[in-house]
Amino acid sequence: MCHAIWKRIRWVPPVMRRAAAGVLASVPSNGWEQVIAGLPSRIRRGASGDRIHKLAELIHHVQDVETTYDCLVSRWKSVHRVVHGTPLSSSEDEARTCWDYPATSIDRLMFQDQMRYLPDNILAKVDRASMGSSLESRAPLLDHRVVEFAWRVPLHMKIRQGQGKWLLRQVLYRYLPAELIERPKMGFCVPIGSWLRGPLRDWAENLLDEKRMKQQGFLNPLPVCRKWREHVSGNRNWQDHLWHVLMFQDWLAAQ
Repeated sequence: MCHAIWKRIRWVPPVMRRAAAGVLASVPSNGWEQVIAGLPSRIRRGASGDRIHKLAELIHHVQDVETTYDCLVSRWKSVHRVVHGTPLSSSEDEARTCWDYPATSIDRLMFQDQMRYLPDNILAKVDRASMGSSLESRAPLLDHRVVEFAWRVPLHMKIRQGQGKWLLRQVLYRYLPAELIERPKMGFCVPIGSWLRGPLRDWAENLLDEKRMKQQGFLNPLPVCRKWREHVSGNRNWQDHLWHVLMFQDWLAAQ
């Protein structure tokens, strides 16, 4: 997905991308929701004010395929402006110095997913959910022999005619009906944004108090408080950005 997005927008001059991003971001999230509600159902499917704002943020910041990836998997784009003492060098720079870094853009994206998104997001959530239910979970496709084999497989056997996981799909077709394989993703979202404006608002406001963050000395309260005000007003949905800060603040309060 990341590579496809970059291919579509890379031909647009940066000045035009930033201008378009400014127009999209100038309309509040609830305003976009009203516009979307008046569109035909086939166009309205999957659209939301929050997604339009995320698109605006994406096209404003991207410079190449790597920054496109960072925009998709990161929340705070300039972490050094939020967390005091954060180095300016990115994990991309660190990866280049610590690993035998792949050359093609698609290989680099897969490498980033393996080293960052997989352990820091997907596997962490699975581990918490399973351990919280006293279950032992395993990810068989992460057996080191499978991973080593996957990196040796030529790219045309991973992605073919725009379809990912091509080789894995061919194996599955031998044993499973196609309708079980060719299914859309069925994720779900927790309504954190609504909770922060409702039952969790007092808890969040206490943890995001500007004086409190200044005294603690870890976070720059200005960008955090700005996003909090925009969120509670309903103009933007900053639930993901704020939740990360709130988890740190709640942990710090418990120390």
